[in-house]
Amino acid sequence: MKLTGVGRRHGPRRPWVLRGVCLELPPGSLVRIEGRNGGGKSTLMRIIAGIDAPTEGRVTGRPRRTAFVPERFPAVLPLTAGSYLTHMGRVHGLPRAEAARRAAYWLERFGAGGHARTPLAELSKGSSQKVAVAQALLAEPGLLVLDEAWTGLDAPARVELDRAVAERTAAGGTVVFVDHDPARLAGAPCARHRVEGTGLVPLPVVPVVPVVPVVTAGEGAYGTAGARPRPQTRVRIRAAAGAAGAAPPHGLDTASLTPDGNLLVTVAEDRSDAVLRALLTATPPWHVRSVEELS
Repeated sequence: MKLTGVGRRHGPRRPWVLRGVCLELPPGSLVRIEGRNGGGKSTLMRIIAGIDAPTEGRVTGRPRRTAFVPERFPAVLPLTAGSYLTHMGRVHGLPRAEAARRAAYWLERFGAGGHARTPLAELSKGSSQKVAVAQALLAEPGLLVLDEAWTGLDAPARVELDRAVAERTAAGGTVVFVDHDPARLAGAPCARHRVEGTGLVPLPVVPVVPVVPVVTAGEGAYGTAGARPRPQTRVRIRAAAGAAGAAPPHGLDTASLTPDGNLLVTVAEDRSDAVLRALLTATPPWHVRSVEELS
């Protein structure tokens, strides 16, 4: 897919939001878009997804199956979560039975299987966002556009979305994303660009080694050495080695091993993303079996 000289303004007397934007999005690539709030990121994402048309310039090569996830999902349709997803699968050309099967699969994978029969209007923001992500993934899109799609998701769902992004690119799909967390998918993007003024500036892609706090001996808790951790929600992560005899990633070597050989880590919620990145980006990668929030 390619954007050539793309510009966008919201009316003939309005200033240009974007102008002269050129961007290539090869199959299998993961591209991060950055920029200040209100600077035009969402406008660019909507143009890439085909929701908005550019005022000038061309967009070519957009895959037939394109999916978009906004920061906020407008759950106003008089449908349940399951029926909405089944309907969206039908819109993408899936047979009804297959659409229903995939709807149930993605709801379950994001921890929202119990909401299949809940009307969209009655869902919480977090559950609504899970439905929004599920509708984008159920048809295996060739282009997936995520505009702060992680916002509102709980820790296990954020992990699943990270994994789904990796699965899409591995299958040859293109993923473009915006996220307020600078560490989101750290080290994974093929390209980074920043919206500055009305243009798009390429940024260097620097491999990032996740900073993983050291496990406190005897408790499996994470925190800065010598400091008392703040009380907060904790997350239990269970992972299996990707190869026999694989050592845990650096910083996780004192995490406990279960009798069946799985690595078991209990961590504060605000540290869970770093731990999961360490597991998923290890060589060979660890397979995350479960992520459970603890009360």
